[in-house]
Amino acid sequence: MSQRDSSIRRSDELERPEVCLLSLHYPPEPTGNAPYSGSLAAGLAAGGYQVTALVAHPHYPEWKIYDGYGGWRRDEDRDGVQVQRRLHYVPQPPRGVRRLVSELSFGTRTVGARWGTPDVVIALSPALFSTAMAVVRLRFGRRRPPLIVWVQDIYSLGLAETGQGGGFVQKVTRLVEKRTFTAADRVVVIHQRFADFATKELGIPQEKIDVVRNWTHLPPSDPVDAETAKVKLGWPTDAFLAVHSGNMGAKQGLENIVDAARLADERNAPVRFILVGEGSERRRLEEYAQGVSRLTFVDPLDDQDFRLALSAADVLIVNEKPGVSAMAVPSKLTSYFDAARPVVAATDPGGITASEVEAADAGTVVPAGEAFALLEAVLAMSADVEAATRYGQNGRLHREKFLDEGQAIANWQRIIDEVRNAPSRNALAE
Repeated sequence: MSQRDSSIRRSDELERPEVCLLSLHYPPEPTGNAPYSGSLAAGLAAGGYQVTALVAHPHYPEWKIYDGYGGWRRDEDRDGVQVQRRLHYVPQPPRGVRRLVSELSFGTRTVGARWGTPDVVIALSPALFSTAMAVVRLRFGRRRPPLIVWVQDIYSLGLAETGQGGGFVQKVTRLVEKRTFTAADRVVVIHQRFADFATKELGIPQEKIDVVRNWTHLPPSDPVDAETAKVKLGWPTDAFLAVHSGNMGAKQGLENIVDAARLADERNAPVRFILVGEGSERRRLEEYAQGVSRLTFVDPLDDQDFRLALSAADVLIVNEKPGVSAMAVPSKLTSYFDAARPVVAATDPGGITASEVEAADAGTVVPAGEAFALLEAVLAMSADVEAATRYGQNGRLHREKFLDEGQAIANWQRIIDEVRNAPSRNALAE
């Protein structure tokens, strides 16, 4: 390479904005926040940004470091992103103080790592407490690149709605959340209700908040009919399949599905429930489901079989614990809508999940924790093929119109460029 060519390449690299992404979760984790952190990083890299992702070793939703990973530090190139993995404490079970220590250990690793010279830092919450530690580093560091906090869950709402932690813990968490959001140059949330909460309850100025919806991260694929998908997976073809996929944690309240399957046994109903995935509550759920014949647990699937599982479903279920209504937007909904299958949502009728399903006209909503109502909704869907087909098609249209990955990445590029080029930021730098 000539000296001129070398200097041109260095010049091109200098012109590319540098982004540092801090995220506890990252691919190959298949569910939760990881698909979004990974696709954002890859999308920015494809758009000409230099992206470094400082992340943990994959461990979710099993809460166990995946085979082939581990070690104090591991660096890799993934989809054009420089991925730096750091070992942190993975709790078993991931509750209470153990969960907090896990976040703090990841925060310690990220604060002590070399971030390079990013033009913008993006910190994903959860994990809230490691994000708060990043705020402290930025505040007292020599360089102070702008910070964007990307909010996937509202911690303080989560503690209140799931009944975890006492009043003191909830107050401390709310204070940390408020100060972390306040310290950020921009706060990106995934739903308008999150934006409203941040403004009204945490006092974050509305002009500091952007709403960027989570998108369907699954690559385009040709549709597969349900019967073909069932045969390929070895699933029953003589019953109506109601499938729930994703994390099996506290906020999902999946005892409700076990109870619905038990009722189906008692009534000899022509339906089978399938729970696909892993999580902190799976072992307890399996014990609770002993003797229930119309319920099957399936381990996490790779991308190809996951698509088949969604296609094999006659109806897809989203289930939430009673009281959970505003803390999070289930990431599974984007994949559910993409699959063009009808949805039954067992959740708070006034919550975010219900509003999403109703806005898409993609299925029906029943109250959380009412197993009889869940079973009745599934059986009603099996009896009305026309309605089920219409709901599935509506969900797919909603995904195409509102949950497009390309549009979401473009919004992120706009926000990053606005933050790094803000006049007040430039004046401070001078």
